[in-house]
Amino acid sequence: MKINEKSLSAYSTSASPIDKEGWLCKRGELNKGYQKRWFVLKGNLLFYFERKGDKEPLGVVILEGCSIELAENDDQFSFKIIFHGPNNRSYTLGSDSQESMEQWMKSLACASYDYMKFMVADLQRQLKELEESPMVSLQLPNNQTSLKKESNEQLSPQPPPRGRHNPFNKPTTGHQSPQRKDIVSFRKSFKELHNQLGRPILRDRNEWRFGLIKQELNNQEPLITL
Repeated sequence: MKINEKSLSAYSTSASPIDKEGWLCKRGELNKGYQKRWFVLKGNLLFYFERKGDKEPLGVVILEGCSIELAENDDQFSFKIIFHGPNNRSYTLGSDSQESMEQWMKSLACASYDYMKFMVADLQRQLKELEESPMVSLQLPNNQTSLKKESNEQLSPQPPPRGRHNPFNKPTTGHQSPQRKDIVSFRKSFKELHNQLGRPILRDRNEWRFGLIKQELNNQEPLITL
């Protein structure tokens, strides 16, 4: 399988979703000591950097055809990524706590494409079993049959009463809408309204104008001063 290193390096720091990231201690292939590295998991690709925020990763582990196991003979909170087959390298990683180690092991074990195929096949098998399983029917004793019928009749919807009518429809000969007696209709012509409301307004207006004229006359100086 050919891998474009530039594309892979750009993908490691791109804005694509990150499944998990954090600090882990990685044992070297030649130097058996542990070195602290920043790991980023994206899909089935596990990138590791020298420092957090670096633009280029030091390496990548493709999580296909491998298994995640505890490193029993190594330090505490360490686990291995073991690739099956001849001349395949295994990676030993260490965490700082039991909880962190378990989270990393679960995330790495579920990252491979083979695991996804296994989960899909298992879900399809469960769905097939549910579709083929017979329906379980509950049988009631004879003395409870009548109770079941009565309860069904009570729960079944009843038709609405036929005496209802639409209040927005025009009344027919068969049904006359009751007329309210407390509503009194007042209808007057324009002339009556003008005489009733216009005359008081005109009277008030004339009184107001007369008051203004009287006030103006009082404020004027007399023509002849004695």
